[in-house]
Amino acid sequence: MQTATGMVGPDMIAAELSEKIRARTARTCVVGLGYVGLPLAVELGQAGYQVTGIDRDPEKVRAIGGGECYIADVEPGRLAGLVGSGTLRATTDPAVLEAMDAVSISVPTPLRKTRDPDLSYVVAAAEDLAAHIHPGMLVILESTTYPGTTEEAILPVIERSGLKVGRDFFLCFSPERVDPGNKDFHTRNIPKVIGGMTPACTEMGALFYSQFMDQVVPVSSTRVAEMVKLMENTFRMINIALANEMALMCDHMNIDVWEVIEAAATKPFGFMPFYPGPGLGGHCIPVDPLYLSWKSKQTGHEARLIDLAAQINVQMPRFVVDKVQAALNDRSKPVKGSSIHIVGVAYKRDVSDVRESPALDIIKLLGERGGVMSYTDPLVPRIEIESRVLESQALDVMAKAADCVLVVADHSSIDYDRLLADADLVVDTRNRYQGVVSEKIVRL
Repeated sequence: MQTATGMVGPDMIAAELSEKIRARTARTCVVGLGYVGLPLAVELGQAGYQVTGIDRDPEKVRAIGGGECYIADVEPGRLAGLVGSGTLRATTDPAVLEAMDAVSISVPTPLRKTRDPDLSYVVAAAEDLAAHIHPGMLVILESTTYPGTTEEAILPVIERSGLKVGRDFFLCFSPERVDPGNKDFHTRNIPKVIGGMTPACTEMGALFYSQFMDQVVPVSSTRVAEMVKLMENTFRMINIALANEMALMCDHMNIDVWEVIEAAATKPFGFMPFYPGPGLGGHCIPVDPLYLSWKSKQTGHEARLIDLAAQINVQMPRFVVDKVQAALNDRSKPVKGSSIHIVGVAYKRDVSDVRESPALDIIKLLGERGGVMSYTDPLVPRIEIESRVLESQALDVMAKAADCVLVVADHSSIDYDRLLADADLVVDTRNRYQGVVSEKIVRL
């Protein structure tokens, strides 16, 4: 089809979508309104786009409709303002996709019990898109997964609609880089990597993100973009494993691993400090490298370093439990029957997320040895471990009564000076008491 401007069909599709993106008239949609999707939707709204969020959880949809914010990294006033002005709305109905111009998919990608990727949420989103896609739509997958997912699992489903990628619609992958609880880096100011199925797709995706992101980093393909995310998180996981193994070795040699790391960090080149801890948590660092390991095995290559690092990190909760047992033994107390109080059950400081949290394993393991378990976490009011529900308790009361207090997530709102004054024994897995000399403290 020739137009008055001389453009043929595909060129006209790209030109019209580009103009909508630049003019902020593109109708945008975020599928999945969790810790990645909701901040993205808010940034889109702040940039002047009309935004529709889709989530299968009616509670999230209800909360957004009432201007209620359930993600700590989103300022409640910003969300309420966007909802109140009609800029942002949410629904459980995927039929709204039919009216959208740009769609970002930010749904979960967990691992199955067999440790292989579960793409059911991603495929379901692709199925919804295939039923409602139209010419001139930009689709961007942000859910972390293995290299090849966009091309192998998303593209064939969408192309069943009869539309052709790079001509009728544009498909990209852009890894989310959210760091929950980070006050300095957030959705807008973290450089945004994007790779498309075709050069035209990459160009369209980069144009879209450049409207509301400070920096966009185009790469040559979706596979490269998918691998970027796994490289980042595998780097962290392996270096944390090294720090954890150093902690295990230093423990056997009676050396303070924290002092070693701090001294090593004074080298101005060739060293980046990573720190040991009670175990890895959250959805990304413990999980993402296993996507890469799984995919690598499919190609005939054994990812030995990744698998070994995962084994080291997985054993840290048991190492912490052994530390608690030894500390109690030094005070002539067995684990069995002792009151052990956990401070912080979230997977890291100042977040409410307990996914893959080492605290859950520690509570389970100490409970199996007969410990009487309780916890305090100002951000996590209740947890469930193997059908048993625990509720957060007042720290000032529990610290005085406990035989051992175990610091697992060192939330900044905790009064650690008072905790040390009240407790008889503190096992510190986060070096919160760095430089403090006290017979009460046992460090990792």
